[in-house]
Parts: sequence; structure tokens; C-alpha cells
Amino acid sequence: MHWGGSDRGHGPRARGQVATAGPECPSEPRPHLGAAAAAAQGCPQRQHPPQGHVATGQERQHGSCTGAGHCPPSQPGARSPALRRKRAAGYDLTSLFVGSEGTLGFLTQATLRLHPLPEATAVTVTSFPSVGAAVACTVHVLQAAVPVARIEFLDEVMADACGRFSGMGLPAAATLLLELHGSRRSLAEQQQQTEEIVRQNGGSSLAWAEGLEEREQLWSMRHNAWYAALALRPGCQGYSTDVCVPISRLPDVVVETKQDLQASGLTGPMVGHVGDGNFHCILVFNSHDPEEAQRVHAFTQRLGRRALAAGGTCTGEHGVGLGKRALLQEELGQEGLDTLRSIKAALDPHNLMNPGKVL
Repeated sequence: MHWGGSDRGHGPRARGQVATAGPECPSEPRPHLGAAAAAAQGCPQRQHPPQGHVATGQERQHGSCTGAGHCPPSQPGARSPALRRKRAAGYDLTSLFVGSEGTLGFLTQATLRLHPLPEATAVTVTSFPSVGAAVACTVHVLQAAVPVARIEFLDEVMADACGRFSGMGLPAAATLLLELHGSRRSLAEQQQQTEEIVRQNGGSSLAWAEGLEEREQLWSMRHNAWYAALALRPGCQGYSTDVCVPISRLPDVVVETKQDLQASGLTGPMVGHVGDGNFHCILVFNSHDPEEAQRVHAFTQRLGRRALAAGGTCTGEHGVGLGKRALLQEELGQEGLDTLRSIKAALDPHNLMNPGKVL
């Protein structure tokens, strides 16, 4: 079946209007149609997702996936309606199936909205005296309505790890990577506005990279954050967890999480797509040490509950299907879970699709 979705939000940019991805369409980081559909779900503060980033969870609500061909077990022979750019009839089934973790049926087709490439793009890196100052700067940039394309946060542990892993030698300090884009005239105005906000928050002076090769080098450093984190403890296992909170609560939650990591004695560099309130902890631990593994588990539970208490969600990306099922009831309540189970039973009455996942 094919359902058109809503005409909301922003997503990956390319020349053209709409693209349809079939089962053979490759998607970073591996050929996978579900990942292609999910990766289209960009968010207003990060209109051009990093290569290999698969956006799920909170980001599904700002999708550029305008339609998803889907075949639930209960309706294998249903016909597909014509494509439409905008649609308000009935429920938003596209978002339902794109976000279902494969529990409701097969995703067979994705129709994605493409956005034009900007005339000019600039990327910069700036360091701050504290985690709180870096995240506060993010909030001020967003509140000033600077049309940021991407804004990524690294704590001092992650910045140092990424700098050493990439050979770029970043200062061991809380860091923001910012990308701006637009016309050449508007870009200059954005840069001036951003520099002033960074200065007010104690950030280092900015040097802008506008050439493609230089920009890609900076983002390549960020894209390798997972491997940089693992290099902190060779031979140990990595476990990535994340939450998403309202932008206004982001500084408090990030600072509290940083303090929790330090008090727990865990190696957990922090990195985040902070433009939408989403941040991650990459926990690197000895999987053969039960006591350390238990500390990791306890930390992830506290992190999820901290986000819920701040009005956020226990996951923006990681642990959607299995790792955070226990927190799902705390976030949605019993009535919410019962509603999800009813949808699952209606579309997959024999529980064939990823049984035990999500619910």
C-alpha cells in the first residue's frame, strides 16, 4: 500500500523535487530502504543530516518522507492511491509505518522530498569554557532565529577524542560545529550574527571554512565520533544511548548528565544534534565486568527518566525497539501502550513482524 504523507518540515537537500526509492535504492550507512525513509526525516535545525546519520524517533515528526509504500500482513493485496504533494485525509499512516521499526509490515517504497542546494555554505568550529556555555550558545542561536543548517555539540572528552582520531588536534573543550547556508548576502549576515552570539557565550573566535574539501574534512571528524570514542578504551565495547528534550531545558539536562557521568566513573563522551534537543552518550565499557555493565545500565535508566522529567522523550534515536521498552510505559502511560498494541494487533494479527520489538 502507498500512503501520501504531510507536507511538513525539512530534509536532505538535492537538486530536484521528489525522488522515489525502491527496494534497491542504497542508503547510508548500508543499503536499506527503511533507513532511507528514516534518514529523510530531517529537522528544522539540521536541514542536511550528516552522511550516514539515520534520523529516527523525534525527527520522524518533521519528515521529508512524503509517502511510504507498505505491505502489512493483514492487507497484502491493497491498491496504492495516486501520489500527492499534500494530503490531510485520514490518519498520517506514512509517519506510522516509517516509525514502526518494522513491526507493522514491509516497507517497499519511499517517496522523498528533495530540497535545492544553497548558493553558499560555511562551517566553523568553536570551543567554550564549559559544557553549559556551549549548550547555552546553541539555545541562543536558535532563539535568535539564525537559520542554522547543522549544529553539533561535543563535550571536552569527545572533542579531544575526535581531534586525536582525525589528526586535527581540537582543544579538549566543549565544542560546537555549526554550518550555515543560503545566498552569499544572507550567509554573511548569518555569520556576523552567529559570531556575536558565540562571543557573548565565551566561545573562541571563529574561522569559517567555505570550500567543499575543507568543510567535508570538518564533518568527517564528527562522523567518526563513534570510532573516536572506542579508541579511548581499545578492546572495550561501545553502547550509544540518547534522549531528546525541549530546547529550553537542554542546558540543564546536559549539565546534569555530565555530572552523572563523572559521578558514575564511566567513560561516556557526549555528542549531540543539539539543534533539535537531541544528545547522545557513547558509553565505552568492559563488557566482561558485570559491575561496570550494571553501572552503564543504571546510568541509561537515569538519563531516560531525567529527560522525561524535563518534558522530553527517553529516546530520539537509540533503543527505540528493544533497549528502552521499560521506559516506554513511563513515557506513554498504560493507555498509550494499549493503543499501540491495538494498532499492532489490527495490522499484524499473527505477530509476524519483528515480534517482541517496541512492545
